[in-house]
Amino acid sequence: MPRLRLGPSLWLDRRTQAPSFPSLRHDVRVEVAIVGGGLTGAAIAWRFAKAGIPVALIERARVGRGSTAASTALLMQEPDVDLRELASRYGKAGARRVWQLSRAATRDFVRTIDQLGIECDLAARDSLYYALTPKAIEPLRIEHRLRRRAGFSGRWLSAAQLSDASGFEGAGAIRTHGNAQIDPYKACLGFTRAAVERGAQVFERTPVLARRSRLRTGNWGLGAGESVVLRTPHGSVTADRVIVATGYATERFKPLAGRFRMLHTYVVGTRRLSRAERRRLGLGAVMLWETGRPYHYARWTPDNRLLLGGGDRTRVRGRSRARAFRDGTQRITEYFVGLYPALAQIAFEYAWEGLFAMTPDGLPYIGAHRRYPRHLFALGYGGNGMTFGFLASRLLLDWYRGKRSADHDLFAFNRLR
Repeated sequence: MPRLRLGPSLWLDRRTQAPSFPSLRHDVRVEVAIVGGGLTGAAIAWRFAKAGIPVALIERARVGRGSTAASTALLMQEPDVDLRELASRYGKAGARRVWQLSRAATRDFVRTIDQLGIECDLAARDSLYYALTPKAIEPLRIEHRLRRRAGFSGRWLSAAQLSDASGFEGAGAIRTHGNAQIDPYKACLGFTRAAVERGAQVFERTPVLARRSRLRTGNWGLGAGESVVLRTPHGSVTADRVIVATGYATERFKPLAGRFRMLHTYVVGTRRLSRAERRRLGLGAVMLWETGRPYHYARWTPDNRLLLGGGDRTRVRGRSRARAFRDGTQRITEYFVGLYPALAQIAFEYAWEGLFAMTPDGLPYIGAHRRYPRHLFALGYGGNGMTFGFLASRLLLDWYRGKRSADHDLFAFNRLR
């Protein structure tokens, strides 16, 4: 197959009239400043503004065009981490609660998109969590039994049933109902507009150059004191609280960087396929992800393109990055051509990479850190950025209102010793 060149994601390449938000040119005073204009930051801004809290959203580049635009936007109820693995670390009750919160966040996300009338190609999709080999099937059977005992539905597919649903030969799968897919860029813009309509201020092309706190004391929670001042090139934002929703630790929060493993992920997309070509592939209207790690995944777009992703690897910098991109996209195409030989005759028109942060246990950090009074964080979503980002918007609003619960402890910085 021909080499693929790094380019813009499908979501950015096909945009028509991309909205523009102003850069900050004056001083602003709000209750809450949100740093990071991806989907998580936009959802937080919307939820806080909806609650009547004066907020300002600050994005150093353009809203929605960072990691959000690199996503394939699979809205999954299931975390990347199997229930069995979480239970071994946090016990059955803790693991079950994480899964309950993830499932509820996915449903709330879908419901909110519908209620707000956000046009982002939202489509309900079942997902197939599949095992390719006999060696991988028994752990998947155990996972299926644990899920059912914990109250999570999912239908077991035999090898024959998997073949009927997916068009390739495997050992078995768990089919989960209630997942969805979206256009992440459109969704991000939709939540940003909804936030603005409710009074939020949004500034893009506004990098934070310095951060200064005026404090009397600090503690594990939000901290005591006056305010935090964020200095930008042409103005400042003064806020009672700052929410950092940048996905991973930026230069301003270097001490937190050791808590994450930065990974590159790769995506390729086909040209539009005809109905006959789709039938020959045999993949129905489902989303795919595999039990292997790092896993591969796939989804259809509304215009009949097939998006294929995976090949996650430790972040690559400098001259090695281009080679890593070529190797990553080649491995993805070879893997899926192995499942679908007909793909070898189909041109790929898109190829891009994304950068995301993974924590040691696969769960995000949502909440406060004792080193940074008057700050709240939503970082390290792993492969579940859409779901965990939306969950963060609710948990952080509860935290801000003083309604901390045991749910917050599941995602706290101090959960990992």
